[in-house]
Amino acid sequence: MRATARIHAVADGRGSTALPLLAGEGPLALRRTRGRGAEAGVMLVGAMSAPLGGDHLTVEVTAGPAARLALASAAATLALPGRGGEPARYDVRLDLAEGASVRWLPEPLVSVRGSDLRVRTRAELAPTARLLLREEQVLGRTGEPPGLLRSRLTVGLGGRPLLDQELTCGPGAPGGWDGPAGLAGHRALGQLLVVDPAFAGAPPAAGPLGEFAAVTPLAGPAVLVTALAPDALRLRELLDTALRSYGW
Repeated sequence: MRATARIHAVADGRGSTALPLLAGEGPLALRRTRGRGAEAGVMLVGAMSAPLGGDHLTVEVTAGPAARLALASAAATLALPGRGGEPARYDVRLDLAEGASVRWLPEPLVSVRGSDLRVRTRAELAPTARLLLREEQVLGRTGEPPGLLRSRLTVGLGGRPLLDQELTCGPGAPGGWDGPAGLAGHRALGQLLVVDPAFAGAPPAAGPLGEFAAVTPLAGPAVLVTALAPDALRLRELLDTALRSYGW
């Protein structure tokens, strides 16, 4: 199955944000929600089980100049095995114009035993755009081993690379992914990426955020918070602590 959700946000000239395009297909159902202040809110609702092996899901988001958009999902996404053994793909594409602000805060992605999922998130930002992006990945449901999960996050700012990282976990991943230099036995991993022009003059300081979390300023007006945890609940607590601490 192939399905695409498309969202286009524009400033309406009255201090709010309009959504001239809000269209979902198959399992990618979209619902308008209440945002904060001038934000338009959108909830991604899973209309059926997906992604299964062989599926290709895509979320495409564009935010025009000065648009404000808050995106979330209603529930966790489960990567499930398919009948033929093919990998599934889940692509997210974010395009932010000058002065735009997007918060992309989906619920966790759970890599179910026997699944094979390739996740690709790509964001392109104008120099004055702001982005808050959260990723949470859980390796297996309670008491089960994970599937194979390959994840890549690429972010460009003003036409220049800001962040490009890739992670592979589960059966078939390169050796050591679960060792002391990798996840060290943890089954939940996540990160917060915050891109904000205000950081150009005063970036947050690098340092630990608990025993298995860290704050890392990037070479640009951005900061990355990474965290490991034994489960999804503890992971969310760590990332929410960062959100509260820095007022994001």
